[in-house]
Amino acid sequence: QVQLVESGGGLVQAGGSLRLSCAASGRTASSPILAWFRQAPGKEREFVARKSWNGGTYYADSVKGRFTITADTAKNTVYLQMNSLKPEDTAVYYCAASFVLSTTAREYTYWGQGTQVTVSS
Repeated sequence: QVQLVESGGGLVQAGGSLRLSCAASGRTASSPILAWFRQAPGKEREFVARKSWNGGTYYADSVKGRFTITADTAKNTVYLQMNSLKPEDTAVYYCAASFVLSTTAREYTYWGQGTQVTVSS
């Protein structure tokens, strides 16, 4: 199995940037699909970005051009670089791992604890 530990959340002004980190341990040799989801208060958890085992990426329309998902295999860490942040990006951000390509939360087996991102206007 895979364990995920997130960090990097915080409070930023609109237009600012943050980089979230997700350190993976356990069965990382299985090359899981790594993804970021977010959930605002009272809202459903929504897909943000995904990175496959072959390095391919996929983004939600709401973050295309602003967010970038990357991975450092030597450190077993996945990142979400968040630029041009907007107040509507405010949410708890979760790192997740799956062994199938998906954008739906129910198909992700492993989850980080979540990290709060707050964007002020």
